[in-house]
Amino acid sequence: MSELNKIALKILSNGKGILAADESNGTMTKRLESVNIQSSPENRLLFRETLFLSESMMDCIGGVILYDETINQSSNSGKKIPTLISDTGAVPGIKVDTGAKVLANSSEEKITEGLDGLRERLKDYYQLGARFTKWRGVYNIGEKYPSQIAINSNAHALARYSALVQECGMVPIVEPEVLMDGEHSAEDCFTKTSEVIQKCFEELIIHKIDLTGIILKPNMILAGNKSKNKISNEEVSSKTLECLKKSVPNEVPGIAFLSGGQSEIEATENLNLINKNNNTNFIMTYSYGRALQQSALKFWSKDIKDSKGTQNIFNHRAKMNTLAAQGKWSSELENK
Repeated sequence: MSELNKIALKILSNGKGILAADESNGTMTKRLESVNIQSSPENRLLFRETLFLSESMMDCIGGVILYDETINQSSNSGKKIPTLISDTGAVPGIKVDTGAKVLANSSEEKITEGLDGLRERLKDYYQLGARFTKWRGVYNIGEKYPSQIAINSNAHALARYSALVQECGMVPIVEPEVLMDGEHSAEDCFTKTSEVIQKCFEELIIHKIDLTGIILKPNMILAGNKSKNKISNEEVSSKTLECLKKSVPNEVPGIAFLSGGQSEIEATENLNLINKNNNTNFIMTYSYGRALQQSALKFWSKDIKDSKGTQNIFNHRAKMNTLAAQGKWSSELENK
C-alpha cells in the first residue's frame, strides 16, 4: 500500500466524508450576506472554526478542503487551522485551482485554470500541513455541450494537476462536475457524465497517475434542475452506479460525491441509496459543502456566539451523511 493510498483511505474509510470548506471569498460573501452577516476574514474564520471544533469532526469527517485564506489563518486558541483539523484526526486539504474561465473557441463553456506556478504553491501548502488537494472542472449540458474542446481540455488540466500533486506527496481530488443547471434529462446527464469521466481517466493514465492515490469527486446522475422529467431516488442510485461501474477503473479507492445543488435531505437520501445498492469495490461517501453547512449557517447567523447550538446542527447533518455513506440512514432518524 502506497503512502498516497493510505492517505486516501484515511479520509474515506468507516463512513467518514469530506467537509468542503473551500468556498472562495466571493462565494462565502454571498452566503454570509444571504443570512445578513458581514463577510470579513474574522467572520469567515469564526464560522469555519465553529465547525472544525465540532465533535463530529472526530466521528464523521475524514478530511476538510480549505481555501487559501483559511489554511493560512490561526484559530482563536492560536493554533494554525491545519493543526486544529489534524488534532481531530481529519486530514487537511486545499483547493488549488484558481477558478473556471471562459474557454477559448467555445465561449459558452469553461476551462479551469491554476497550473501556472502550481508546483511551488503545492510545496508551500504541504509545509502548511495539507495532504490532499482539490481541482474542479465544470461542464454544462446543452444541445452542443459539453463540447469535445471542453471535455478534452479540462481532462488534460485535471491530469496535469494530479501529476504535480502526487509528485509533492499529496492525494489529488479529481472533480469533473457536470452541472445540474438546465432542462436536460437524467439520460443526458448519464451520457455526458460517463463521457467526461472516461476522458479524465484516459488522461490520468497517459500522465502515469497512481490511481490508488486519488479520490474521484463526481456529480450524481440527476435530471436538470429545470427539467420536467425528474427521476426517483432509486433511479438516481441505479444510474449513478451504472455510470461509475462503466467509467471508473477498479484501482481507484473511493468516490466522494459532490452535492451539486441538491437539498440537504436529497443529498443524504441519494447517498444512502447508492450505498445500499453499491455492488462495486469503491468506497462511496460524501464531499459536501452547502449540504453539510447550510442549516448550521442559518442557525449561526441568528447568534454567532452560540457555537454549541451551531455545532449541534452541524453534528446532526454530518452524522446523517456518515450513516448514509454506510447505507444505514433513514428519514426517521432526521427527527431524533
